[in-house]
Amino acid sequence: MVGDPNPNSKRGKPDPQKIRCPHCAGPLTKEMETSEWTVPPLIRDSFSMIGSAVGGTAGAFYGFNHVKVRKWRPPRAAVIPNFHIPMRSYEVKNRTNVDEIKALRLISAIKTPYLPDGRFDLEAYDTLVNMQIDGGVEGIIVGGTTGEGQLMSWDEHIMLIGHTVNCFGSSVKVIDNTGSNSTREAIHATEQGLVFHFESVLQMGPTIVYNVPSRTGQDIPLGVIWALAQNPNLAGVKECVGHARVGEHVSNGLVVWSGNDDECHDSRRDHRGRGVISVASNLVPGLMREMMFGGKNPGLNARVLPLVKWLFEEPNPIGVNTALAQLGVVRPVFRLPYVPRAMEKRVEFVKIVEELGRESFVGDEEIRVLDDDDFFQH
Repeated sequence: MVGDPNPNSKRGKPDPQKIRCPHCAGPLTKEMETSEWTVPPLIRDSFSMIGSAVGGTAGAFYGFNHVKVRKWRPPRAAVIPNFHIPMRSYEVKNRTNVDEIKALRLISAIKTPYLPDGRFDLEAYDTLVNMQIDGGVEGIIVGGTTGEGQLMSWDEHIMLIGHTVNCFGSSVKVIDNTGSNSTREAIHATEQGLVFHFESVLQMGPTIVYNVPSRTGQDIPLGVIWALAQNPNLAGVKECVGHARVGEHVSNGLVVWSGNDDECHDSRRDHRGRGVISVASNLVPGLMREMMFGGKNPGLNARVLPLVKWLFEEPNPIGVNTALAQLGVVRPVFRLPYVPRAMEKRVEFVKIVEELGRESFVGDEEIRVLDDDDFFQH
Protein backbone atom coordinates (compact mmCIF):
# COMPACT_ATOMS: atom_id res chain seq x y z
CA MET A 1 0.00 0.00 0.00
CA VAL A 2 1.30 3.44 -0.84
CA GLY A 3 1.40 5.49 2.30
CA ASP A 4 -1.19 6.32 4.89
CA PRO A 5 -4.18 8.45 3.84
CA ASN A 6 -4.53 9.81 7.35
CA PRO A 7 -2.67 13.15 7.67
CA ASN A 8 -2.45 12.63 11.42
CA SER A 9 -0.83 9.23 11.03
CA LYS A 10 1.99 8.30 13.38
CA ARG A 11 4.21 8.03 10.31
CA GLY A 12 4.09 11.81 10.09
CA LYS A 13 4.43 13.96 7.01
CA PRO A 14 6.99 12.92 4.41
CA ASP A 15 10.25 14.84 4.22
CA PRO A 16 10.21 16.92 1.01
CA GLN A 17 13.94 16.36 0.68
CA LYS A 18 13.54 12.59 0.70
CA ILE A 19 10.57 12.20 -1.59
CA ARG A 20 12.37 12.20 -4.87
CA CYS A 21 13.29 9.94 -7.73
CA PRO A 22 16.86 8.80 -6.95
CA HIS A 23 17.76 9.04 -10.64
CA CYS A 24 16.88 12.52 -11.86
CA ALA A 25 14.04 14.28 -10.13
CA GLY A 26 14.06 16.95 -7.51
CA PRO A 27 11.67 16.73 -4.58
CA LEU A 28 8.22 15.60 -5.63
CA THR A 29 6.64 18.17 -3.35
CA LYS A 30 7.61 21.73 -2.58
CA GLU A 31 5.76 22.04 0.66
CA MET A 32 3.50 20.08 2.93
CA GLU A 33 2.72 22.59 5.63
CA THR A 34 -1.05 22.23 5.88
CA SER A 35 -2.86 19.63 7.90
CA GLU A 36 -4.70 18.51 4.78
CA TRP A 37 -2.22 16.90 2.43
CA THR A 38 -2.44 17.47 -1.29
CA VAL A 39 -1.04 15.61 -4.26
CA PRO A 40 2.52 16.79 -5.00
CA PRO A 41 2.66 19.19 -7.96
CA LEU A 42 4.69 16.78 -10.11
CA ILE A 43 1.78 14.39 -10.24
CA ARG A 44 -1.08 16.78 -9.52
CA ASP A 45 -0.47 19.14 -12.43
CA SER A 46 -1.60 16.63 -15.00
CA PHE A 47 -3.34 13.87 -13.11
CA SER A 48 -6.09 11.62 -14.32
CA MET A 49 -6.80 8.03 -13.57
CA ILE A 50 -7.45 4.98 -15.67
CA GLY A 51 -9.08 2.02 -14.04
CA SER A 52 -10.86 -1.27 -14.37
CA ALA A 53 -13.98 -3.07 -13.46
CA VAL A 54 -13.65 -6.04 -11.13
CA GLY A 55 -10.74 -8.23 -12.19
CA GLY A 56 -9.20 -5.70 -14.54
CA THR A 57 -6.23 -3.38 -14.27
CA ALA A 58 -6.07 0.26 -13.26
CA GLY A 59 -3.64 3.08 -13.89
CA ALA A 60 -3.16 6.77 -14.41
CA PHE A 61 -2.55 9.07 -17.35
CA TYR A 62 -0.04 11.84 -17.02
CA GLY A 63 0.90 14.52 -19.54
CA PHE A 64 3.39 17.30 -18.96
CA ASN A 65 4.41 20.35 -20.90
CA HIS A 66 8.07 20.18 -19.97
CA VAL A 67 10.91 17.69 -19.57
CA LYS A 68 13.54 18.00 -16.88
CA VAL A 69 16.80 16.56 -18.18
CA ARG A 70 19.76 16.05 -15.93
CA LYS A 71 23.01 14.19 -16.36
CA TRP A 72 22.54 10.59 -15.31
CA ARG A 73 23.98 9.45 -12.01
CA PRO A 74 23.70 5.98 -10.48
CA PRO A 75 20.54 5.54 -8.40
CA ARG A 76 21.19 5.78 -4.68
CA ALA A 77 18.42 3.32 -3.95
CA ALA A 78 15.64 1.47 -5.68
CA VAL A 79 13.18 3.46 -3.58
CA ILE A 80 13.27 6.15 -0.95
CA PRO A 81 12.18 5.11 2.58
CA ASN A 82 8.78 6.39 3.67
CA PHE A 83 7.94 7.58 0.17
CA HIS A 84 4.19 7.99 0.03
CA ILE A 85 1.74 10.38 -1.58
CA PRO A 86 -1.50 10.78 0.36
CA MET A 87 -4.34 11.94 -1.84
CA ARG A 88 -7.10 13.01 0.48
CA SER A 89 -7.54 16.13 -1.59
CA TYR A 90 -6.07 17.30 -4.86
CA GLU A 91 -6.40 19.86 -7.57
CA VAL A 92 -6.40 18.69 -11.18
CA LYS A 93 -4.77 20.97 -13.72
CA ASN A 94 -4.05 20.50 -17.41
CA ARG A 95 -5.72 17.11 -17.37
CA THR A 96 -5.23 14.86 -20.36
CA ASN A 97 -8.66 14.77 -21.93
CA VAL A 98 -10.56 11.73 -23.06
CA ASP A 99 -10.34 12.60 -26.76
CA GLU A 100 -6.53 12.70 -26.59
CA ILE A 101 -6.52 9.25 -25.08
CA LYS A 102 -8.98 7.87 -27.60
CA ALA A 103 -6.71 9.01 -30.43
CA LEU A 104 -3.76 6.87 -29.32
CA ARG A 105 -3.08 3.91 -31.61
CA LEU A 106 0.24 2.51 -30.40
CA ILE A 107 0.88 2.12 -26.67
CA SER A 108 3.80 0.10 -25.30
CA ALA A 109 3.55 -1.83 -22.07
CA ILE A 110 7.10 -0.91 -21.11
CA LYS A 111 9.56 -3.36 -19.57
CA THR A 112 11.25 -2.43 -16.27
CA PRO A 113 15.03 -3.13 -16.37
CA TYR A 114 17.06 -4.02 -13.28
CA LEU A 115 20.62 -3.67 -12.04
CA PRO A 116 22.49 -6.81 -10.95
CA ASP A 117 21.65 -6.02 -7.31
CA GLY A 118 17.93 -5.98 -8.12
CA ARG A 119 17.35 -2.22 -8.10
CA PHE A 120 15.79 -0.42 -11.06
CA ASP A 121 18.24 0.26 -13.88
CA LEU A 122 16.97 3.74 -14.68
CA GLU A 123 19.64 4.42 -17.26
CA ALA A 124 18.52 1.40 -19.29
CA TYR A 125 14.89 2.31 -18.63
CA ASP A 126 15.38 5.81 -20.02
CA THR A 127 17.15 4.39 -23.06
CA LEU A 128 14.30 1.98 -23.70
CA VAL A 129 11.66 4.70 -23.35
CA ASN A 130 13.57 6.92 -25.76
CA MET A 131 13.71 4.02 -28.22
CA GLN A 132 9.94 3.75 -27.97
CA ILE A 133 9.49 7.45 -28.62
CA ASP A 134 11.91 7.35 -31.55
CA GLY A 135 9.99 4.37 -32.94
CA GLY A 136 6.72 6.30 -32.97
CA VAL A 137 5.05 4.93 -29.83
CA GLU A 138 2.44 7.38 -28.50
CA GLY A 139 1.98 6.11 -24.95
CA ILE A 140 3.70 3.86 -22.43
CA ILE A 141 2.24 1.85 -19.57
CA VAL A 142 4.43 1.95 -16.48
CA GLY A 143 4.41 -0.95 -14.04
CA GLY A 144 1.90 -3.09 -15.89
CA THR A 145 2.23 -6.86 -16.10
CA THR A 146 4.93 -6.47 -18.73
CA GLY A 147 6.68 -3.96 -16.47
CA GLU A 148 6.31 -6.32 -13.50
CA GLY A 149 4.34 -3.89 -11.37
CA GLN A 150 3.02 -6.90 -9.47
CA LEU A 151 6.59 -7.56 -8.26
CA MET A 152 7.24 -3.97 -7.15
CA SER A 153 6.68 -2.44 -3.78
CA TRP A 154 4.27 0.48 -3.90
CA ASP A 155 7.19 2.78 -3.09
CA GLU A 156 9.10 1.52 -6.12
CA HIS A 157 6.01 1.83 -8.26
CA ILE A 158 5.27 5.43 -7.31
CA MET A 159 8.92 6.45 -7.70
CA LEU A 160 9.01 5.00 -11.22
CA ILE A 161 5.83 6.86 -12.14
CA GLY A 162 7.28 10.15 -10.93
CA HIS A 163 10.54 9.55 -12.75
CA THR A 164 8.77 8.71 -16.01
CA VAL A 165 6.46 11.70 -15.88
CA ASN A 166 9.31 14.02 -14.97
CA CYS A 167 11.55 12.87 -17.81
CA PHE A 168 9.15 11.93 -20.61
CA GLY A 169 5.77 13.48 -19.89
CA SER A 170 6.03 16.03 -22.69
CA SER A 171 7.01 13.45 -25.31
CA VAL A 172 4.70 10.53 -24.66
CA LYS A 173 1.53 9.78 -22.70
CA VAL A 174 2.48 8.09 -19.44
CA ILE A 175 -0.07 5.56 -18.24
CA ASP A 176 0.39 4.20 -14.76
CA ASN A 177 -0.87 0.78 -13.79
CA THR A 178 -2.34 0.87 -10.29
CA GLY A 179 -4.14 -2.44 -10.57
CA SER A 180 -3.94 -5.41 -8.27
CA ASN A 181 -5.14 -8.98 -8.01
CA SER A 182 -7.09 -7.70 -5.01
CA THR A 183 -9.92 -5.41 -6.03
CA ARG A 184 -9.98 -3.73 -2.61
CA GLU A 185 -6.22 -3.15 -2.72
CA ALA A 186 -6.36 -1.78 -6.26
CA ILE A 187 -9.12 0.67 -5.40
CA HIS A 188 -7.41 1.81 -2.21
CA ALA A 189 -4.10 2.36 -3.99
CA THR A 190 -5.72 4.20 -6.86
CA GLU A 191 -7.83 6.50 -4.73
CA GLN A 192 -5.33 7.01 -1.91
CA GLY A 193 -7.70 7.08 0.99
CA LEU A 194 -10.96 7.72 -0.82
CA VAL A 195 -13.58 5.17 0.17
CA PHE A 196 -15.65 5.06 -2.98
CA HIS A 197 -15.65 2.09 -5.28
CA PHE A 198 -14.86 1.93 -8.96
CA GLU A 199 -17.13 4.77 -10.00
CA SER A 200 -14.99 7.05 -7.92
CA VAL A 201 -12.01 6.14 -10.10
CA LEU A 202 -13.96 7.09 -13.20
CA GLN A 203 -14.79 10.43 -11.64
CA MET A 204 -11.09 11.18 -11.24
CA GLY A 205 -10.35 11.34 -14.95
CA PRO A 206 -10.04 9.50 -18.27
CA THR A 207 -10.31 5.75 -17.83
CA ILE A 208 -9.35 2.62 -19.76
CA VAL A 209 -10.91 -0.68 -18.74
CA TYR A 210 -8.61 -3.68 -19.07
CA ASN A 211 -10.28 -6.99 -19.84
CA VAL A 212 -7.61 -9.69 -19.60
CA PRO A 213 -9.39 -12.78 -18.24
CA SER A 214 -6.37 -15.03 -18.83
CA ARG A 215 -4.61 -13.08 -16.07
CA THR A 216 -7.42 -11.90 -13.82
CA GLY A 217 -9.63 -15.00 -13.94
CA GLN A 218 -12.62 -12.80 -14.74
CA ASP A 219 -14.10 -11.86 -18.10
CA ILE A 220 -15.75 -8.52 -17.42
CA PRO A 221 -19.36 -8.83 -18.63
CA LEU A 222 -20.32 -6.68 -21.58
CA GLY A 223 -23.14 -5.14 -19.61
CA VAL A 224 -20.74 -3.92 -16.95
CA ILE A 225 -18.49 -2.22 -19.48
CA TRP A 226 -21.40 -0.70 -21.35
CA ALA A 227 -22.82 0.64 -18.11
CA LEU A 228 -19.47 2.23 -17.31
CA ALA A 229 -19.46 3.74 -20.80
CA GLN A 230 -22.24 6.07 -19.72
CA ASN A 231 -19.57 7.95 -17.79
CA PRO A 232 -17.84 10.47 -20.11
CA ASN A 233 -14.48 9.66 -18.53
CA LEU A 234 -14.39 6.15 -19.99
CA ALA A 235 -11.91 6.44 -22.87
CA GLY A 236 -12.16 2.84 -24.00
CA VAL A 237 -11.32 -0.81 -23.42
CA LYS A 238 -8.21 -2.92 -23.76
CA GLU A 239 -9.76 -6.17 -24.95
CA CYS A 240 -8.01 -9.55 -24.95
CA VAL A 241 -10.97 -11.86 -25.63
CA GLY A 242 -10.87 -11.69 -29.42
CA HIS A 243 -12.16 -10.06 -32.59
CA ALA A 244 -15.84 -10.75 -31.95
CA ARG A 245 -15.71 -8.93 -28.63
CA VAL A 246 -13.87 -6.01 -30.23
CA GLY A 247 -16.63 -5.76 -32.81
CA GLU A 248 -19.33 -5.78 -30.15
CA HIS A 249 -17.71 -2.95 -28.26
CA VAL A 250 -17.17 -0.86 -31.38
CA SER A 251 -20.78 -1.39 -32.43
CA ASN A 252 -21.78 0.11 -29.09
CA GLY A 253 -19.64 3.17 -29.67
CA LEU A 254 -16.62 2.25 -27.56
CA VAL A 255 -12.98 2.79 -28.48
CA VAL A 256 -11.10 -0.52 -28.27
CA TRP A 257 -7.40 -1.34 -28.17
CA SER A 258 -6.36 -4.92 -28.84
CA GLY A 259 -4.40 -6.43 -25.98
CA ASN A 260 -3.10 -9.24 -28.19
CA ASP A 261 -0.16 -8.52 -30.50
CA ASP A 262 -1.06 -11.48 -32.70
CA GLU A 263 -4.55 -10.06 -33.34
CA CYS A 264 -3.91 -6.32 -33.45
CA HIS A 265 -3.47 -5.98 -37.23
CA ASP A 266 -6.75 -7.68 -38.06
CA SER A 267 -8.47 -6.06 -35.08
CA ARG A 268 -7.65 -2.62 -36.43
CA ARG A 269 -8.17 -3.32 -40.13
CA ASP A 270 -11.13 -5.71 -40.11
CA HIS A 271 -12.91 -5.08 -36.81
CA ARG A 272 -12.56 -1.30 -36.40
CA GLY A 273 -10.27 -1.44 -33.37
CA ARG A 274 -8.42 1.78 -32.55
CA GLY A 275 -4.98 0.29 -32.04
CA VAL A 276 -2.94 -1.89 -29.70
CA ILE A 277 -1.48 -1.91 -26.21
CA SER A 278 1.59 -3.88 -27.18
CA VAL A 279 4.39 -5.96 -25.72
CA ALA A 280 6.13 -6.58 -29.06
CA SER A 281 6.59 -2.84 -29.53
CA ASN A 282 9.25 -2.97 -26.82
CA LEU A 283 11.33 -4.79 -29.43
CA VAL A 284 10.06 -3.59 -32.83
CA PRO A 285 8.24 -0.27 -32.28
CA GLY A 286 8.69 0.79 -35.90
CA LEU A 287 7.07 -2.34 -37.29
CA MET A 288 4.19 -2.12 -34.85
CA ARG A 289 3.66 1.53 -35.75
CA GLU A 290 3.62 0.63 -39.44
CA MET A 291 0.90 -1.93 -38.76
CA MET A 292 -1.19 0.56 -36.79
CA PHE A 293 -0.74 3.64 -38.99
CA GLY A 294 -0.13 2.18 -42.45
CA GLY A 295 -2.64 0.45 -44.67
CA LYS A 296 -3.69 -3.16 -44.40
CA ASN A 297 -0.51 -5.22 -44.60
CA PRO A 298 -1.03 -8.95 -44.08
CA GLY A 299 2.50 -9.60 -45.30
CA LEU A 300 4.05 -7.52 -42.53
CA ASN A 301 1.70 -9.07 -40.01
CA ALA A 302 2.81 -12.55 -41.10
CA ARG A 303 6.46 -11.54 -40.74
CA VAL A 304 5.95 -10.32 -37.18
CA LEU A 305 3.83 -13.26 -35.99
CA PRO A 306 6.76 -15.66 -35.33
CA LEU A 307 8.24 -13.06 -32.97
CA VAL A 308 4.90 -12.60 -31.21
CA LYS A 309 4.45 -16.36 -30.90
CA TRP A 310 7.91 -16.64 -29.36
CA LEU A 311 7.18 -13.83 -26.89
CA PHE A 312 4.07 -15.49 -25.51
CA GLU A 313 5.02 -19.17 -25.42
CA GLU A 314 5.69 -18.58 -21.73
CA PRO A 315 3.92 -16.11 -19.44
CA ASN A 316 4.64 -12.48 -20.18
CA PRO A 317 7.12 -10.82 -19.51
CA ILE A 318 9.56 -13.75 -19.59
CA GLY A 319 9.93 -13.52 -23.37
CA VAL A 320 10.40 -9.76 -23.67
CA ASN A 321 12.83 -9.72 -20.73
CA THR A 322 14.96 -12.41 -22.35
CA ALA A 323 14.79 -10.75 -25.76
CA LEU A 324 15.83 -7.28 -24.57
CA ALA A 325 18.75 -8.80 -22.68
CA GLN A 326 19.96 -10.64 -25.77
CA LEU A 327 19.65 -7.44 -27.79
CA GLY A 328 21.91 -5.72 -25.26
CA VAL A 329 19.29 -3.11 -24.38
CA VAL A 330 18.91 -4.15 -20.72
CA ARG A 331 21.02 -6.14 -18.31
CA PRO A 332 20.13 -9.85 -18.03
CA VAL A 333 18.52 -9.49 -14.61
CA PHE A 334 15.25 -11.17 -13.61
CA ARG A 335 13.07 -10.71 -10.56
CA LEU A 336 11.78 -14.02 -9.30
CA PRO A 337 9.60 -15.90 -9.95
CA TYR A 338 10.43 -14.99 -13.56
CA VAL A 339 13.41 -16.76 -15.09
CA PRO A 340 14.92 -16.50 -18.59
CA ARG A 341 13.80 -18.64 -21.47
CA ALA A 342 15.63 -21.92 -22.03
CA MET A 343 18.82 -22.03 -24.09
CA GLU A 344 17.15 -23.53 -27.16
CA LYS A 345 14.59 -20.72 -27.12
CA ARG A 346 17.32 -18.11 -26.81
CA VAL A 347 18.94 -19.58 -29.90
CA GLU A 348 15.57 -19.49 -31.65
CA PHE A 349 15.18 -15.79 -30.85
CA VAL A 350 18.49 -14.98 -32.53
CA LYS A 351 17.20 -16.67 -35.69
CA ILE A 352 13.97 -14.66 -35.53
CA VAL A 353 15.97 -11.44 -35.28
CA GLU A 354 18.09 -12.42 -38.24
CA GLU A 355 15.00 -13.19 -40.33
CA LEU A 356 13.28 -9.89 -39.51
CA GLY A 357 16.52 -7.93 -39.72
CA ARG A 358 18.51 -6.58 -36.80
CA GLU A 359 17.71 -3.04 -37.96
CA SER A 360 14.03 -3.61 -37.14
CA PHE A 361 14.80 -4.11 -33.45
CA VAL A 362 15.69 -1.63 -30.73
CA GLY A 363 19.31 -1.14 -29.76
CA ASP A 364 22.49 -1.18 -31.78
CA GLU A 365 24.46 -4.04 -30.25
CA GLU A 366 24.97 -7.32 -32.02
CA ILE A 367 22.39 -9.95 -31.15
CA ARG A 368 23.85 -12.84 -29.18
CA VAL A 369 22.83 -15.98 -27.34
CA LEU A 370 23.28 -15.53 -23.60
CA ASP A 371 24.52 -18.38 -21.46
CA ASP A 372 22.73 -19.43 -18.30
CA ASP A 373 25.57 -17.97 -16.23
CA ASP A 374 25.02 -14.55 -17.82
CA PHE A 375 21.72 -14.06 -15.99
CA PHE A 376 21.15 -12.65 -12.51
CA GLN A 377 18.06 -13.56 -10.51
CA HIS A 378 16.65 -11.85 -7.42
